[in-house]
Amino acid sequence: MLRFTTSGESHGKGLITIIEGLPSGLPVDEEYINRELARRQKGYGRGGRMQIETDEIEIFAGVRDGKTLGSPISFLIRNQDYENWQDIMNSGTCSRINDRVLSRPRPGHADLPGAMKYHHPDMRNVLERASARETASRVAAGAFFKTFLKQFGILIYSYVRSIGSVKVGTTIEKNNLEEFCAQVEDSPLRCPDKGSEGEMIKLIEKAKREGESLGGSFEVGAIGVYPGLGSHVSWECKLDGQIAAALMSIPAIKAVEIGDGIANAGEFGSRVHDQIRYQEEVGLYRDSNRAGGIEGGMSNGETIWVRAYMKPIPTLYKPLVSVNTVNWEEEKAQVERSDICAVPAAAVVGEAMLAFALAKVFREQFGGASMDQAEEACSSYREYLGKVWKWKKI
Repeated sequence: MLRFTTSGESHGKGLITIIEGLPSGLPVDEEYINRELARRQKGYGRGGRMQIETDEIEIFAGVRDGKTLGSPISFLIRNQDYENWQDIMNSGTCSRINDRVLSRPRPGHADLPGAMKYHHPDMRNVLERASARETASRVAAGAFFKTFLKQFGILIYSYVRSIGSVKVGTTIEKNNLEEFCAQVEDSPLRCPDKGSEGEMIKLIEKAKREGESLGGSFEVGAIGVYPGLGSHVSWECKLDGQIAAALMSIPAIKAVEIGDGIANAGEFGSRVHDQIRYQEEVGLYRDSNRAGGIEGGMSNGETIWVRAYMKPIPTLYKPLVSVNTVNWEEEKAQVERSDICAVPAAAVVGEAMLAFALAKVFREQFGGASMDQAEEACSSYREYLGKVWKWKKI
C-alpha cells in the first residue's frame, strides 16, 4: 500500500516525511522536487515567511544513484526560521518558552479545539503543527507521486478559479496542456484569465489595507487516467471518496466537488450524465465530462477534475473577538505572521494530494515491486482495454 506521513512544527528544526510503497527503479530528480517546493511558496498575497524560507529537500534514505530502492523513502526540509526560534521551539530545555505563549485563540483555527483535546495551556503547541507550513512536506512527497504517474502518461494540472468574490470570467480551455500550464505558471495568482487576475489582485490589496484575509477556489485535474482505478465494491475503495478526503485534508479547504457536482444537483438527469459514444477511429468516448472523470467510484477514462473551496485564513491583522484563557476575559484574538491569501499555494498542494490519491489506487491496481513489473502489468491492462473495450486513448 502506498502511504506517506509527515512530522514537524512550523518553527521547529524542520519537516520530516516518510513515503512507503513506491516501487524500485523510479527516477528521482531533486532539482524537480525543489522546483515544486518553490511553486508552493509563490502567489500574490503570501506573507513574510516566504521571504525567509527557501525550501530544499534533503533525502536521507530510500534513494540511491537517482532511483528509488523500493524501501521507505525519508527526507527533510529544514526551517530556516528555526534560528530565530530555537530558544522557544527546541526539543530540549527552552530558555524563552514563555516569550510567545498563545492564549487568545483565533476563531476558525485549530488553536482552541486542539488545546482542549491535548490539554495544552499554551496553544502554540497546536498552532505549530496545525500551520500550513506542513504542506511543504506534502508538495515534496507529491513530486514523487507525480513523477510516478508521469511514467504512465498521467499528468496533473491546477489553476485558481476564484479569489473572494472574483471568479474567472471565461471558459478555461485546456486543449494544449503544456501551453495552458505555462500560462498558469506565468500568473502570480495561477489564474489563466488575465482580466480576472487583475480584479483578484485589487481585492487582495483591499483586504491587506483593511486587515482582512481572503479565500477562494481552485481546480485540480489529471489527464490520461486509465478507466477502472478505484472500485465500486466497498465505500472506502471509491476513488471520488479518496480524492475528496485528500483535498479536504488541506488546511482551510471546506468544500470539494467532483466535476460539475454542485451545478449538477440542480439539473435534470438528461442534462447531467455524459453520454457514451463510439467511433471506429477513436473508440469509446464521451462528448462531455460533467462527471469529472469518475463514475461509480471509478475512473472512466476521461479527464479527472475536481474543485476545492478554501475559506479565508483565520489570522486577521484586524483580529476578531476571542477569549484569553489565562484570565477568561474577552479580548482580541492573537495575531501571528500570516498570508493575506494562499489560494495559489493551496492549488499546488492540491496537485500533490490528487497525485497521491491517484498513485495509491494505481499501485493497488497494478502492484509490482519494481517499475519494470508495474509497467508490465499496466501494459497488459492497456492491451486488454484496447481489445475488449475498444478504448483507444492510450
